[in-house]
Amino acid sequence: MRTSHFVYIGISLLLLASCKEEIEKPKVTYDASKVGRELTKADSTQIKIADLPIQMEGTNYLIHPVGDLSVYEKGTKNRYGSSSVNDLSFTISNASEYEITGFLQNLKFQKIGSDSIKALTDKPVLIQTATYLKTISDKINKQIMVYSMMDMDTNKDGKLDVSDITTLYLSEISGDKLTKVSPDLQELIDWNLIESQKRLYFRTVEDTNKNGKFDSKDVVHYNYIDLADKDWKVESYNPI
Repeated sequence: MRTSHFVYIGISLLLLASCKEEIEKPKVTYDASKVGRELTKADSTQIKIADLPIQMEGTNYLIHPVGDLSVYEKGTKNRYGSSSVNDLSFTISNASEYEITGFLQNLKFQKIGSDSIKALTDKPVLIQTATYLKTISDKINKQIMVYSMMDMDTNKDGKLDVSDITTLYLSEISGDKLTKVSPDLQELIDWNLIESQKRLYFRTVEDTNKNGKFDSKDVVHYNYIDLADKDWKVESYNPI
C-alpha cells in the first residue's frame, strides 16, 4: 500500500518565513484578462537533460526522466537549492524501487528491444511523482502508473511551478492512455491504494469561496477509481 502526501500549506509557510515582504502567490487566479497568458520558462539559460533510464521490476519498459538543468553564476542558487555553479548536479530526479520523484518536464518510455522512445505527453507539465503500482498491477494483470503533476498555469503567472494546482493522472506502463482523474482547479491532497478492493482512493480540495487559495472554508472531495475497470471511472463517496 502506497500513500502520497502533498503539503501545499507548508510550502507557503516556508516561503513566508524566508521572505516576509513577499506576497503569497495564490494557487488560482480568476482574472479573466490573464486566461490566455502563454507559459514561459523561468530562466533562458535552462538546458534540457535526461537522467539515465529506469526499469520498474517486472516491466518491459525503460523510463527516461526529462527535465531542465539550470546553469547559474557562482554564488547564486537555483530553484532546487543547489548552492553554486561549482556544486552543479546533473541529476534531475530521484528513483526508489517503484517511484520517480523530481520536478520533471516529461517522462519518455522505451520498450525493451526497441529503439523507439515515446513521450508521456506533448503538453507543458511539471511532474513531481511517478509511481508504478506494482502490487495491484500483478493482481489485475494491468501495469499502471500514477502521477502527481501540475498541468495548468492556475495562478496565471506565465509558468508552471509548485505555486500551481497539483493534479492526479494515471497511465499504462508504456505511457499510453494518460488520463487525468482529478477535476480541473481542485488541488490533490493525497492518494492511497487499497489492494483488497483494487481501488485507488484520493482526496482533492476545491476553492469554493473563490479567494484563490485553499483553506478551512473550502470543500474536500473524496473519490476512488476501480483500477480493474478499463475506463478508470472516478466515483465519489462521502465518509463524513
